[in-house]
Amino acid sequence: MLKLALVIIFIASSAFAGPTTLTGTVTKVRDGDTIEAGKVPIPLKGVSTPEMKEQMGIKFKAFMTDLIMSMRVRCELNGEKTHDRFVGICYLNEQDIGAKVIGAGLASDCSRFSGGR
Repeated sequence: MLKLALVIIFIASSAFAGPTTLTGTVTKVRDGDTIEAGKVPIPLKGVSTPEMKEQMGIKFKAFMTDLIMSMRVRCELNGEKTHDRFVGICYLNEQDIGAKVIGAGLASDCSRFSGGR
């Protein structure tokens, strides 16, 4: 618990100092584009998904759960926030998770936020 608190404090304080890397185990797939590493919610940068009340939203969550649940991920946070959560580009085995779900046709690139990456 103390370790998690220190991670959260580190993220909050380093948001003003520049990019931060968070490495942790995925404990939850919240919804279309938000995962939790430990207890830290991270929306995936530039990923647009259907809402959970839509059928594709349920399919996306199932795909993400199968792909990353209980896996160790690395998330690059640059200090951007949405809904009071730090936005990140997250990697599983050095593969961009957002690019993977977009490639599977379960999400779309939100170029306004992804910069077209």
